[in-house]
Amino acid sequence: MSAVIDGTQPIRFYRPNPHVRTPAMRSPEYVQMSTAAAITLGLVAGQMHRVSCTHCLNLLVTYPEGCRANCAYCGLARHREEARDYADRNFIRVDWPTARYDEVIERVQAGSDRGRFERMCISMITHPESNADTYVLLEKWVRAVPQVPVSILSNPTTLERADLVRMRDLGAEIFTVALDAATPAIFDRTRGKGVDSPHKYEKYWAAIEWAAAVFGPERFGAHLICGMGETEREILDACQRVKDLGGHNHMFAFFPERGSLMEDWPAVDRGQWRRVQLARFLIDFRGVRVDAMDFDADGRVVDFGVARAELDALIASGTPFRTSGCPGKDDDRVSACNRPYGDSSPTDILSFPFAPASEDVAAVQRQLAGEPVRAGLLAGD
Repeated sequence: MSAVIDGTQPIRFYRPNPHVRTPAMRSPEYVQMSTAAAITLGLVAGQMHRVSCTHCLNLLVTYPEGCRANCAYCGLARHREEARDYADRNFIRVDWPTARYDEVIERVQAGSDRGRFERMCISMITHPESNADTYVLLEKWVRAVPQVPVSILSNPTTLERADLVRMRDLGAEIFTVALDAATPAIFDRTRGKGVDSPHKYEKYWAAIEWAAAVFGPERFGAHLICGMGETEREILDACQRVKDLGGHNHMFAFFPERGSLMEDWPAVDRGQWRRVQLARFLIDFRGVRVDAMDFDADGRVVDFGVARAELDALIASGTPFRTSGCPGKDDDRVSACNRPYGDSSPTDILSFPFAPASEDVAAVQRQLAGEPVRAGLLAGD
């Protein structure tokens, strides 16, 4: 049954608003979407700095009860339920409006995105109904919009291997796991027992291994967050493990989410982030192994394992510093899921949602050299 306003009018679209009573909207009838996706679909008026759209329709299953996990860095975590209703919470820096799923499909079929969506992603949460509703959303999308492939951002805590087989058979093209934490200790502190949350590091790696077997090479990946206390060597070791299984790594910069348990943590160091981005690209797309790289006593990359001229040319291209994620139509190295400003502000871009200009690359080069400069603003901005 549809959620209603004033007991009479069905909710078709809801933007987070702390000044009104939040409607009781739940999947599979309703889904949340990123602000960038809502702008691209024409549901929200607005524009984004230096980028016209997102090429991935990021959807999130939604329930009035919210996510039952309590990850320390996440805006959707259970500890926020007394302060803000689930549909009103910010996530990766932005609001996530809610819409009827059938109307989202109808808008894409009608071309409201002007053909710009190259992928759709269903993000699961920790909730008893999340698995079953993900199947419903997936099957309906594949039947209605077969030209736009689907990725699954999974919740391994509620999944078994058979669930991955079912998602693949229903038409999911890519399966990803939000591992996020590079080490068991950081995982436990931020996602597990340390914050009274149900997730287990071993189960997440089991899901990655299931994905390798079920979906196959180049059809699965892991999310990792850089800057939660790990060394560069530790996060790159995790990248190498994923790559050795046949997958790709989707890297996020830690940005303190407002309202999360880690909102007072500092954002990731810029030099650290750029080195990890560069090394991740070399591992995923250039066949360089982490064992070929050199690290100092603090686990910081000091040699990337390639000739200086090759490294300089790669840096000058700007490609390693673009948002990493599931691929688009034309280039596996460029993510359809460009997540505009999901891990940084437009005035200090960490993951570029567009091809960096020469001025952007110059700023990145200075960050790699240890200078405290920002990237993303051009002359005249």
